Amino acid sequence: MSLQDKLAILSDAARYDASCASSGGQRRDSRDGKGLGSTTGAGICHAFTPDGRCVSLLKILMTNFCIYDCAYCVNRVSSNTPRARFSVEEVVTLTIEFYRRNYIEGLFLSSGIIRSPDDTMRDMVRIVRTLREEHDFRGYVHLKTIPGASAELIEEAGRHADRLSVNIELPTEAGLARLAPEKDAGAIRRHMGDIRLRREEAGDRSHRGTPAPRFAPAGQSTQVIVGADGADDATILRQSQRLYGAYGLKRVYYSAFSPIPEPSALLPVKAPPLVREHRLYQADWLMRFYGFEAGEIAEGGDLDLSMDPKLAWALRHRERFPVDVATAPREMLLRVPGFGTRTVERILSARRHRRLRHADLLRMGASLRKAAPFIEAADWHPGALLDSGHLAARLTPAPRQLALF
Repeated sequence: MSLQDKLAILSDAARYDASCASSGGQRRDSRDGKGLGSTTGAGICHAFTPDGRCVSLLKILMTNFCIYDCAYCVNRVSSNTPRARFSVEEVVTLTIEFYRRNYIEGLFLSSGIIRSPDDTMRDMVRIVRTLREEHDFRGYVHLKTIPGASAELIEEAGRHADRLSVNIELPTEAGLARLAPEKDAGAIRRHMGDIRLRREEAGDRSHRGTPAPRFAPAGQSTQVIVGADGADDATILRQSQRLYGAYGLKRVYYSAFSPIPEPSALLPVKAPPLVREHRLYQADWLMRFYGFEAGEIAEGGDLDLSMDPKLAWALRHRERFPVDVATAPREMLLRVPGFGTRTVERILSARRHRRLRHADLLRMGASLRKAAPFIEAADWHPGALLDSGHLAARLTPAPRQLALF
């Protein structure tokens, strides 16, 4: 099989893995004339995938052969899908050549499991070690690690990669046991815990003050498949909240289940609506940056698909509003629909000097179409608007067909 044919198969197989953002990497670059590649600055281009996602990494599987038979995976051992495998040298060559052609800023590498976790992880580590040590590649590298691989391999992987990740796969242990019985939820958690401990050790200094060797400076992430096992949004968000707290994750990615060829009878017939994935990302943002708890975002089990979760929360809790932008604490301002984190910081800074007016909030970047019913300002009070029975309809207008001309 030609390299081009392998690339077509293994890049297509990697599209189901959403966790490939490059934020948070160490700011390495080759602008000093040494080495090759960069994580920032000039020379970074982005490519758009057919589904509209903007990516700037060479995103491939090392192989889509796999010894596991996970019902939701197109690369499961029982799947009748075309198979391919890159050699270590082929992945290195592709990464270098794609970078030289200004297609990518780094590499996202995952793999099916061949023979054993150690055998698979050993080849993946060889790839990143060759890029770093033999080619002095300084671009971003995200490595998907294999639960069950030896501690020595994970340690070496973390020395060379910017970010490590391991997929939690499904939001519940019961779902994982039913759809992927060969995988062990406990082993996945232990693996994530080991990565966190190694990252913490890398932040320590010796008694002489010298830093410890770097280990995955961009942290670790994971991915949850949505809609394959029947778990509701509240369950998914509670799992994400536990993962952030217990393992210090940088991101949890949500991937809507996609129907695959020759599906198992255990899987749902239809894929969940993609807007559900979008709402979960919005809810995740509220947990990470706005002080919300998982239980209060999805109080009814599933998120309302017709509106963003912050607006849905505010409409359910109208007794908490309106809030006075002149006196409300930061925690409450962050809960106002239409107020982002930057807008709130601007409000807190400006209100020390003057009484804020409607025009001031507009100038600070607030979305007053959403915020107006929930706030008070020097020249604004929502009056009966907050208690209107048509407020939800007013704030979430029905979609309309756009004209091309």
